[in-house]
Amino acid sequence: MDPQFFGSVNESVDSVYWNGLHCQPFPMKSDHPSISRYRQREATAPRASLSGSELRALAMECGADDAGAINLSRPEMAAELPYIHAAMARAKAAICLVKKMPAEPIRSTRRSLANGEFHASTDDVGEVGRRLAVALAERGIGALNTTPGFPMEMAEFPGRTWVVSHKLVAEAAGLGKMGIHRNVIHPKFGNFVLLNTVLLDQEVTEESKPLDYNPCVECKLCVAVCPVGAISSDGHFDSVACLNHNYREFMGGFIDWVDNVTDSPNRKAYQSKVDDTETASLWQSLSMGPNYKSAYCMAVCPAGDDILGQFLDDKRGFIEQVVNPLQEKVEPVYVVKGSDAELHVSKRFPHKVVRRVSSGVRPHGVRQLLAALPLAFQRGRAKGIAVRYHFTFVGKEPGQVTISIFDQRLEIQEGHTGSPDLAVWVDSQAWIDFMAKRIGLVNLLVSGKLRFRGNLKRLESFGRCFPG
Repeated sequence: MDPQFFGSVNESVDSVYWNGLHCQPFPMKSDHPSISRYRQREATAPRASLSGSELRALAMECGADDAGAINLSRPEMAAELPYIHAAMARAKAAICLVKKMPAEPIRSTRRSLANGEFHASTDDVGEVGRRLAVALAERGIGALNTTPGFPMEMAEFPGRTWVVSHKLVAEAAGLGKMGIHRNVIHPKFGNFVLLNTVLLDQEVTEESKPLDYNPCVECKLCVAVCPVGAISSDGHFDSVACLNHNYREFMGGFIDWVDNVTDSPNRKAYQSKVDDTETASLWQSLSMGPNYKSAYCMAVCPAGDDILGQFLDDKRGFIEQVVNPLQEKVEPVYVVKGSDAELHVSKRFPHKVVRRVSSGVRPHGVRQLLAALPLAFQRGRAKGIAVRYHFTFVGKEPGQVTISIFDQRLEIQEGHTGSPDLAVWVDSQAWIDFMAKRIGLVNLLVSGKLRFRGNLKRLESFGRCFPG
């Protein structure tokens, strides 16, 4: 909004310069009853300090199973601050809320039971945050319940779609550590928890501190059970593989389904791409709430004081009763053609049904694309590739970047560094259209929107590392 619309306001807010003219658009009387009561209340009841331990106790009264409060001035929160302040400009502290879930529904091969528990617990922890925010407001403390559940700031998709990272706040507040499956593991409840964050407009005393150990016992059961191989034993995580399968009905998978509908000339063509059971499942996600396709990594995790004994006392029974049924389940697994996930399913779970899909993730600009590349990089497909690319973008988003692929690793640097194996000059919007398959390479070359120096076949190597 144009600040000139309001003009400039002096410190007392009793007068305003409106486009150079002195006027009084806010003729508030200092003896107004409401103003008088406020002044008297402020003089007689100064704002009390907010104790983290008292705040935690209040959160427990509101229904939380655990909670921890931190100030946002903590170093580990620095990267989150711009996003937090975009939601609540005066936020100075945060309290993370934990709601535990029963393990058995999550472990069931009947995914409707697991998803029913996910939805119910999400509602519960959201209501805890709302009750806490109301209770704090009654005490004169500004509080914003950021609401749990799947990220929904979709105007930013496929970028950051969440308001605040509940996992990061939970770790800072000593409510757990992330295991290699990227779920927060609570020291007592294990990873069978859902999180929420309430932002506060004043700092707290007696902050919570991070755990001095990680509850993850490194059993690698999550590695063994993941149907798309998103979790590797060395700690690598293929977030796109997880997104394409487990979160198919939440984000890009729905875009892929719409593409299938609009691209199909008739019913027969549509049914050749989408099974009736998948159509029914998508309809249910629209009418009853979207469903996770697996979350098996959470199901088999034995970490946490309340859970670990079940595994240690009878490892064979735990494997047979919890892990094997999920591994042996015959089900569709959604993967991008040519991805590491597709190879993993065919080798590790040949009895499961491979369903090739588009990720539905289409960056809208070069910066968004570059931010997404590390997540989409397929290190298995990059085996044997050693290439350095110099990209020079012109047009809407000008810039230079070096992309290197060596030893199954990806490196992205601003500017041009080293000697390139392939140098590309390309119109930024045309490159986005090319990556989204709206325009072909030949058309780019003929139109003059792409020029290169080096062996253009190197682009095939680039595409191989980022299928779909």
